[in-house]
Amino acid sequence: METEIVSEFLPFGRIYKDGRVERLTGTEIIPPSLDATNDVVSKDVVYSTEHNLSVRLFLPHNNNNNKKLPLLIYIHGGAWIIESPFSPLYHNHVAELAKSANCLAVSVQYRRAPEHPIPAAYEDSWSAIEWIFSHAGGSGPEEWINQHAYFERVFIGGDSAGANMSHHMAMRAGREKLSPRIKGVVIVHPAFWGTDPVDELDVQDAETRRGIAQVWEEIASPNSVNGTDDPLFNVVGSGSDFSGLGCEKVLVAVAGKDVFVRQGLGYAEKLKKSGWGGDVEVVVEEEEGHVFHLQNPDSESALRFLDRFVEFITDGSNGDDDFVNAELVSKLKSVTVEYNFTFSAYKTTKTLYVAKCRVQGCGWKLRASVKYGPKTFWVTKYSKKMKNRKG
Repeated sequence: METEIVSEFLPFGRIYKDGRVERLTGTEIIPPSLDATNDVVSKDVVYSTEHNLSVRLFLPHNNNNNKKLPLLIYIHGGAWIIESPFSPLYHNHVAELAKSANCLAVSVQYRRAPEHPIPAAYEDSWSAIEWIFSHAGGSGPEEWINQHAYFERVFIGGDSAGANMSHHMAMRAGREKLSPRIKGVVIVHPAFWGTDPVDELDVQDAETRRGIAQVWEEIASPNSVNGTDDPLFNVVGSGSDFSGLGCEKVLVAVAGKDVFVRQGLGYAEKLKKSGWGGDVEVVVEEEEGHVFHLQNPDSESALRFLDRFVEFITDGSNGDDDFVNAELVSKLKSVTVEYNFTFSAYKTTKTLYVAKCRVQGCGWKLRASVKYGPKTFWVTKYSKKMKNRKG
């Protein structure tokens, strides 16, 4: 086996003289499971036989009545080089999103650099979206999507490189008039960059800027004519027009200690001024770094971010008219929540349904956070029957 290294791109990997690529992280794989591990079942389905690419589907185990669920399409990060939907980092994260948001989640595998330089990852992600949307009429090749996906509430989300691609997928959805229209896009710590800083608070250190540029120009996208000013990478600083973004709302999440923080904030501002017309929300965790929620998912900041991600998916959805669906809390019999809401709960098929709710001053939407140990869970109810209801 060849041992001479011709290129080293730490902390991601190395390229050897014989062309072999050694990835130094993000290579571990978790198999899917039809056992209700963490109250979610999962399976892998091939969407591209040409490139042998799959999606990993995550379905909440409590959806026994085949109720239609919001659909989350997730594009993983990893600098276009490492990680996959099958790695522990992303399997666990997307499974938690599926459970907490009570949605069907589809995590997309794409070809990675350096073996398959950009734009392969973008082409694959769009192919996966087209494959998923082939189920919109209920007659696609995958039954989980046919039976469970509610195509009036489709969300695309991703972090880092996946956030970058999520933006570009939404732009393409707008150009190609993807139907039904995407409800929302979640842009988490987006990997946007350019030759020049976007403002005086952006990274000024030449070595740091050169290091990020090197990953793009030499490993991820060596064929880019404009280097880091390629519009795929320089989303904020380029003359890209956002007005055709093909969704109704966008959630942008940034971390104060992330090198991409000013890019993310600049993206949100550019989107607001673009004439697009949708809603833009920004979430900032000032004391956290890049993808902190993946590195330390049980931290207070990560749980707070998970709550916001879940709220973005569930807000405005049609709930059950008879019960308020609550997050599963083991052995919990009753909960007290903010704003004078008190619920008595009982457990059915591993899901808590909140009943006998006494509501003071409740309007159209009943929603509150439930504190249980270190975690915050959301109780959400959307029902005309709840309007001005008492007792």
